[in-house]
Amino acid sequence: MISNTNIRLDEEIDRRAVPALKTHAMVLGEDGDDLFAAGVADMDFKAPPVVLEALQKRLDHGVFGYEAVPEHLFDALIKWLATRHDWQVSKSHLLRAPNVLNILAIAASLFTDTGDQIIVQPPVFFDFYDIICENHRGIAANPLILKNGRYTMDFDGLERLAADPANKMIYLCNPHNPIGRVWTRAELTKLGDICARHNVLVVSDEIHGDITFSGHPYTPFAALGEKYADNAIICLSPAKSFNVASCCSAFTIIPNDERRAAFQVENSRLTVNKNNAFASVAMEAAYLSGGPWLKAVLSYLGGNLALVRECLKSIPEVELIEPEGTFLLWLDFRGLGLSPDDLTSFLRNKAGWAITRGQAFGPEGEGFARLNIACTKACLKSALGQLTIAIVNNR
Repeated sequence: MISNTNIRLDEEIDRRAVPALKTHAMVLGEDGDDLFAAGVADMDFKAPPVVLEALQKRLDHGVFGYEAVPEHLFDALIKWLATRHDWQVSKSHLLRAPNVLNILAIAASLFTDTGDQIIVQPPVFFDFYDIICENHRGIAANPLILKNGRYTMDFDGLERLAADPANKMIYLCNPHNPIGRVWTRAELTKLGDICARHNVLVVSDEIHGDITFSGHPYTPFAALGEKYADNAIICLSPAKSFNVASCCSAFTIIPNDERRAAFQVENSRLTVNKNNAFASVAMEAAYLSGGPWLKAVLSYLGGNLALVRECLKSIPEVELIEPEGTFLLWLDFRGLGLSPDDLTSFLRNKAGWAITRGQAFGPEGEGFARLNIACTKACLKSALGQLTIAIVNNR
């Protein structure tokens, strides 16, 4: 019997033993076998023991014909949101989706027209840009403001953009990838008021909501109140929280009846409303019993964050943008005085790091890079040592 007491986060696991994207040649290149692979946003930890146990039990059943969604899957999610985030969600507002990106794309297709624009707040998750462009919508950028090492929203800029009738929607990232901000209730309320005033639909990617540090609670946008929920489409998935990205699906919460009905029709039209037995089993087990594992992971991430802080004390050329959530760190390398391309080359060829280039998140990310710290302490220590040596030798 596997249990949550058997949690081993220091275990080194060979990600290259399976076609993991993080260590695949399409990400690292053909010559990237020896690089510190910390770009793709997943964890190097085994999934919760309770999830592994549930998957094994389902595997032992041996029959994998067509299945309906398990009766209690939505109940498990609803209980998780209520007990962990004090967010009461109606089961009637829930829909399944293959993944969060699918929800973003369908929302753009359904509730904007070709040539309309979608507001984003860069530096922000690069797939936002791809989805907008591939759906033939325009990007209305409202860059975040960086001051004294902390990012805030530009509400004056948001007001101006929202007032433009061509801007029908905003993609909100809550918590924000890559900068690690966990938006406060006051910030979200101000954003929500601006968007409601100008009929801008809020589509909120909240996939990192469970991963926040002490003193920075996640506030679901739709939990602000009925007015805000009615103008929102919320994207959720256990992919980040429980490291099950390749064997889970997603959920969308749409309180507005007309929009939810439109989503249901589109899901049916695109035939994306089918069920995967293993995804359902993994998600239900995670939401029902994965809390102790997630608690252990959050503690471990806190230790890794402390390692990075300590290392950077001796590297004044690199500044940590202090995170409030996610397992992704936003590092400011502008003190090295390198061009964006030279920075990527330096990190790869001198430090042996394969992390995500800052410019992937928009031009505001030039000179920055995103580091994934959801790895073993030993691996992170080694990588930080390599970076220190590379920078010292570059002085």
